[in-house]
Amino acid sequence: MSFCRRTWLLAPAVFWLAFAGFVFSGQPAGPGDFHFVILGDRTGETQGDTFQRVWSEAGAGNPVFVVTVGDTIQGFQDASAESEWHEVERIFGSYRRDRLFLTPGNHDIWSPASEKLFSKYAGHPPHYSFDYGPAHFTILDNSRSDELSAEEIRFLEADLKAHASQSLKFIVSHRPSWLFNAVAAHTDFPLHRLARQYGVQYVIAGHLHEMLHFRLEGVDYISVPSAGGHLRGNQKYEDGWFFGYIGVDVKQNKANFRVHEVPLPGQPRRVTGLNDWGPAGLAASLQAPG
Repeated sequence: MSFCRRTWLLAPAVFWLAFAGFVFSGQPAGPGDFHFVILGDRTGETQGDTFQRVWSEAGAGNPVFVVTVGDTIQGFQDASAESEWHEVERIFGSYRRDRLFLTPGNHDIWSPASEKLFSKYAGHPPHYSFDYGPAHFTILDNSRSDELSAEEIRFLEADLKAHASQSLKFIVSHRPSWLFNAVAAHTDFPLHRLARQYGVQYVIAGHLHEMLHFRLEGVDYISVPSAGGHLRGNQKYEDGWFFGYIGVDVKQNKANFRVHEVPLPGQPRRVTGLNDWGPAGLAASLQAPG
C-alpha cells in the first residue's frame, strides 16, 4: 500500500474503511512522483450535475488520491444527512474510498450527529493527517468557526513537528481563516508562523467558491474554485468565478499546480498555472481583451 496514514481520535469502524487497508507507520511510503487532485466545494446551492462533470474529468486523469476542501453534502438537516452521504458514495462510484481524503466543511458538520456521520463516511475524524511519498498533508477542522481554534493550532503544531522531515507539506481547511491576513499581507498570525517554522509550502481552502492565490514569505495560500457550489459576485472567469478542479503533479519533491476549468459542454476550457492567479484573480496579461 502506498499510503502512510495517521489519525488522532480515530473514528469507529466505518463503511469506507472496508476498502482501505491503510498502513499506520512512522515511515513515508509511495513513489516520489505522482499526480493528485484537489476538489472544491460540491455544495452550497449545488448547481445541477456540475460536480458530476467536474469529477468525471478530474477522475479521468487517474489521480493516486483526491483531497477535498469540504462541503461534500448540502447538510444542515440531521434527518436527511445520511441519505446525502449515500448519494456521495454513488457519485464517486468505484473510485477507491481509501484514496478520498475529505475535509469537513460547514455543510458537512453543524451538529454532534453530523460530526459522527462525517467521521463514519469520511473514514477519519474531522482533523487528521497523512503522507504520500515525500508529501505530508494536515487536514484541519474549522467547519463551525471562521477562525482556527486554539485546539486546531495545537494539533497543527504537534503534527508538523512530528513530520518535520517530510520535504513537501500541505495544510488544508475548509474556511480560509487566513484570508484577511493574506489580503493585508500580514504575516504575524499563528498559522503562518507555524507554516514558516516547519517549511509548509501550500495552505489550501475552499468555502469562497473562488480561485485566488496569495504568496506570503514563500508560502502559497490558495482558495480553490467551486466544483459544484454556486458562483458568487459577477461570475467572471477572470475574477476566479468558474467551475473546475486543481490537478497537482509532484516530481522531485516539487508540486506543479494546474487549474482546470470545466465549462458547460461545447464551451472552450481553460487550463492555467498557479502563478497565473493572484489576489485579484487571473493575471491581467492573461485576460481576454475588452
